[in-house]
Amino acid sequence: MSVDAVIIGLGYVGLPLAQEAIRSGLTVVGFDINAGVVEGLNAGRSHVDDLTDADIAEMVAGGFEATTDEARIGEARAVVICVPTPLSDEGGPDLRAINAAVAAVARHLEPGMLVVLESTTYPGTTDEVVRPALEAGGLVAGSDFFLAFSPERIDPGNERFGAKNTPKVVGGHTGACTDAAAEFYGRFVDTVVRAKGTREAETAKLLENTYRHINIALVNEMARFCHELGIDLWDVIEAAKSKPFGFQAFYPGPGVGGHCIPIDPNYLSHNVRARLGYPFRFVELAQEINSSMPGYVVTRVQDLLNTEGKPLKGSTVLLLGVTYKPNIADQRESPAVPLARALMAKGAVVQYHDPHVTDWSAVPEAVRVQEAAAGAGAADITVLVQNHREYDVDALAGAAQVFFDTRGQATEAEKVSRL
Repeated sequence: MSVDAVIIGLGYVGLPLAQEAIRSGLTVVGFDINAGVVEGLNAGRSHVDDLTDADIAEMVAGGFEATTDEARIGEARAVVICVPTPLSDEGGPDLRAINAAVAAVARHLEPGMLVVLESTTYPGTTDEVVRPALEAGGLVAGSDFFLAFSPERIDPGNERFGAKNTPKVVGGHTGACTDAAAEFYGRFVDTVVRAKGTREAETAKLLENTYRHINIALVNEMARFCHELGIDLWDVIEAAKSKPFGFQAFYPGPGVGGHCIPIDPNYLSHNVRARLGYPFRFVELAQEINSSMPGYVVTRVQDLLNTEGKPLKGSTVLLLGVTYKPNIADQRESPAVPLARALMAKGAVVQYHDPHVTDWSAVPEAVRVQEAAAGAGAADITVLVQNHREYDVDALAGAAQVFFDTRGQATEAEKVSRL
């Protein structure tokens, strides 16, 4: 074991983890099956929002190496699995990437090695899926090697909290496994939080995101009836959050995006249905509300155009910001996609502008405008879908014929409507 850690999966989770480990003096090898990603990283090129080319070059100078050679796994004292877990067709997690990564580890598992799963999944995956695959070769978790789960808590675009200063939850198959994982992460993460076991650590991640999912659904539903009642929900939230206890502000929007909110709570809901035979009603209702928001935005757009004497069919709708979060290029599960598709289905001509997206491959029919203000002036209606820092929202609202603000950023004006 000549390497402190091999990190499997060099995306938005694995790379920041590798960066902090390298900065703390650990020797790190990154493994990925994407040869293009590996080649780019070794050449000092980043492919994720939170790390620049200079960051990658610093990592390489510090000894980081990316590889497609799975044999390098056998050199590691610790192996961390950071691969994606999208939803399957049945609504649960698609474990194919986890299974492939675990199989690779099993082929190179050595006595004394620490194996940590960070990929978000349903409770029981570490013990019921990962452990049997690793033990099939004869080594036993908790005595011959250490096994733990530690949920990733990377928040792309967050300039305040990163891999180092975000507390790291760890839960091991045994107490000794928890100790080994805590010792490993403690070398480069400020705070380590010990969970009772792997299932508790797995469920903690799902609880975090389910909490957000449900509260976002609450304000999204409130946005609908507040609009009908003539109540400014944004002002309501500002008033409510003045209370110094018992309230946390959440905000409505055109839908939810990213890997966590639209996906992770469904792992728990699917697991509850499959194992216990009844629904996780809060999660399923929240999913229903949040997934309906793009359609609600289309209805509001249609109503706003009607007040101008224009039909939605044939009108040009400019979408500002098509990523799932502000100030990054990440488009995973962006609500802008179903919004654009629904507008097109009703005959609208959809244009978009995003300073971080030059090629919107998810909606290739949409036409990109080069200059946001000029596009807003020409479009029949402009919709602020994502509030990037590059946007002067009031200036764009002033340039637009009609401006629909789904993020509550525009100063109230005659031709501005808010969600």
